[in-house]
Amino acid sequence: MNDIQRIGRSSAYRRIMRRRKRRRQIIIYRIKFGAVTVALLAVLIFIIVKCVGCATSKSENNNDSAVVAQTDAVAENIIQQPTKPVITIQRPVKSESYQEIVSDSVKSEVAALFDIDAHKVIAGRRYDDQIYPASMTKVMTLIVAVENIKDMDSTFTMTVDIIDPLVRQEASRAGFDPGEQVVATDLLYGLILPSGADAAEALAMMISGSEEEYVKLMNAKCSEIGLTRTHFTNTSGLHDNNQYTTPTEMAMIMEYAMKNETCAKILSTYQYTTKSTSQHPEGIELTSTMFSRMYGDEAEGVSITAGKTGYTIEAGNCMVSYAVRQDRHYICVTAKGTNKWHPIFDCIELYGKYLP
Repeated sequence: MNDIQRIGRSSAYRRIMRRRKRRRQIIIYRIKFGAVTVALLAVLIFIIVKCVGCATSKSENNNDSAVVAQTDAVAENIIQQPTKPVITIQRPVKSESYQEIVSDSVKSEVAALFDIDAHKVIAGRRYDDQIYPASMTKVMTLIVAVENIKDMDSTFTMTVDIIDPLVRQEASRAGFDPGEQVVATDLLYGLILPSGADAAEALAMMISGSEEEYVKLMNAKCSEIGLTRTHFTNTSGLHDNNQYTTPTEMAMIMEYAMKNETCAKILSTYQYTTKSTSQHPEGIELTSTMFSRMYGDEAEGVSITAGKTGYTIEAGNCMVSYAVRQDRHYICVTAKGTNKWHPIFDCIELYGKYLP
């Protein structure tokens, strides 16, 4: 082999080696680049996962906070809404010294006198007969209203649909006009003092949306009190054969009402003037149908402090009243009187002559 051939072969060899070196460098570069890329991708994936985790954790924390806040709010509302105590009234039983009322001085066909502190029937005439309560019904209407109205300054707009039927039936009314915005307190006094059927129906609509739904509350309250022979179908006492009670259970209703400060105050009021409205700028002067016929101290040593009258043809003239003598408390119930004065004179007679 001559020199030229040796030089050519050497040059070719060097070229081959250079090409191999470049290939190795490319492979190494690709490997390094790939490793870096994988590392960067790993870092990026880690960052994304971390961010998602933080966001999820924050969301969960926010949700937990919302649940806690909502629970706290509910708890606060429960605390702010006092639980109404369930009060069961003890049923009166006949006293050992019970007196049957036979005197002609008591005109009502049905009459009963109760010692509330001893839970005894002191005197009576058909004291456990079924009777129609007429407007004595409104004592229960009052109880349910007072226990369910959250804001006594809330208002109800009186409607033609409420008033017109009552006018046609010649039902007793407080005197509110269609379109008149009446505050709840005025409805309560309008219910009891002048025995307003307009106030009774307005309270039912205001609280329950209908009289039917409100009556359900009244009958539920009967069960709560412990009544077994009382049933209501309306709020005002207009006659219905399925609306009935007994003197004993009417006394239990009255006793329950007098344990409530607001009910007791309204049942004990002689006169009250409603708030000024566009229809009645000077308000409406309301007067108790019971106290307008008595002073309350006609029976010696006895103060008749509260009560509610009633009348329908079927019920006759009737009344439930509450009295105090010294430190003892009494209730009188009369029904089936033939004159509006009979309940008044009869309760005075019973308090004056039959108390032990």
